[in-house]
Amino acid sequence: MNKKTLCLLLLFFFNIGCNDEKEKDQKIEFEKNNIEFLESEKNKIVNKIDELNEDLKKINFSIDKTTNNQKVQLVTGIKISSEPFNHKIEIQANVNTRQNLILFPELSGELKEIYVAEGQQVKKGQLLAIIDDSGLNEELETLKIQFSLSKINFEKTQRLWNKKIGSEIKYLESKAKYESQKKMVDQMKKRLSKTKIIAPFKGIIDEIKGKKGQILTPYVSPILRIINLNNMYVEALVPENHLPNIKIGSEAIVKIPVLNSSQKTKINQTGNYINPNNRTFRIEAPLKNIKNIIKPNLAAKILITDYYNQNAIMIPTKIINENAEGQPYIFKLLKTEKKSLYKTKKVFIELGKSTNEKTEILNGLKVDDTIIDEGSMIVDDNQIVKNIN
Repeated sequence: MNKKTLCLLLLFFFNIGCNDEKEKDQKIEFEKNNIEFLESEKNKIVNKIDELNEDLKKINFSIDKTTNNQKVQLVTGIKISSEPFNHKIEIQANVNTRQNLILFPELSGELKEIYVAEGQQVKKGQLLAIIDDSGLNEELETLKIQFSLSKINFEKTQRLWNKKIGSEIKYLESKAKYESQKKMVDQMKKRLSKTKIIAPFKGIIDEIKGKKGQILTPYVSPILRIINLNNMYVEALVPENHLPNIKIGSEAIVKIPVLNSSQKTKINQTGNYINPNNRTFRIEAPLKNIKNIIKPNLAAKILITDYYNQNAIMIPTKIINENAEGQPYIFKLLKTEKKSLYKTKKVFIELGKSTNEKTEILNGLKVDDTIIDEGSMIVDDNQIVKNIN
C-alpha cells in the first residue's frame, strides 16, 4: 500500500464519518425513548469500531514497512578525515649534570683553611681551601737560591765557551746542573700548588665535607662538592627494539613529576653499545634550567617521538571489533534512498600505532568514509540503521 492510497483511504473514512454522524444525531434524538433502536445502534457502532481498529492496524503496518521503523537501530556516525599523528614512547629517565664534582686533596696534610660556605656561588679558578704545606714553601725558596747560582754559573761558562775559552766538559756540567735545578724548582712549584684547592668551574658550593684542622689523605678525604646547574640533561636506557626509530635530533618531551613541569627538547646523543644484561642503549637530551630548580638525580619521564604521519587516519580505539580469528574490523555507513537511514558494512582494517584513545588505520578506510561510533558493538553487517548525528 503506497502513501497516496493511504491518504485517500483516510480522507474517505473522514468524509463518511462526518455525514453519518449528522444523520445519526438526528435519528437518535427522534428515537431516544426506543430502547430496541438504541441497542441496535450501539451494536452497529461497536462493530464499526472493531472494523476501524483492524483497518488502523493495517495502516500502521504499511507505515512501518514503508519507513523501515520496525527494526531501525539508532547510531552515531564519524566522517573520516586525516590529521597529523605523533606517536611517542615513554621511558623512565634520570636528571644529571656534567659539572658535579667532589674535590679530593692530591697532597697529604692538615686542612688549614676553608674560604667558602655552602650555597656560595664561586668563579672558575677561585681559591676554595688551602692545605698546610708542611715546609714545602721553605724548600722551594732553598731550591730557588740554588737555581739562581747555577744559572749565573751556566751563563758565565756559556759566554766563555762561545769565545772558545775553557773546556767543553765544564760547560756541559754547568748546563746540566742549571737544567736540573730548573726542573726541581718547577716540580716543587707544582707540588706546592696542590696545597691550594681551586674551583675547576663556575658553580655552587653544594656541600663542605672537610673540617678545618683535619688531616687529609690524598684522593681519599673529601673536601667539598661543587655543582653547576646550568649544564643539565636527562639520560635514559631505551629497549633495543626502539633503536631504528630513535636518532639524534628526535623530538622529545621531558616531564619531572616532583616539580610538575615539562619541557620540549631533542635527543642529542644515542649510545652505540647495547647492554647485554638488559638489552638497552643509552640516550641523552639537554634540559634548560633557567631558575635552577632542576637538581641532579631527580626522577623524570621522557616521551620520545618515534613515529610521525602528517596525514594519518585516526579512529577511536573503542569502536574497533575483532572476529574469532582476531582480525580487527569496523562498520561503515552506506547511504540509502531514505535520509538519515544507512546500511552497515563490515570492513576489515589494518591497524597502525595507537595512543591512549585513538588508533591509526593503515588500510581499509579512506578520507570521507563514514563509520559507526556509538552503537558499533550492537549492529550487524547489512543492517539498516539511523544516523542521529
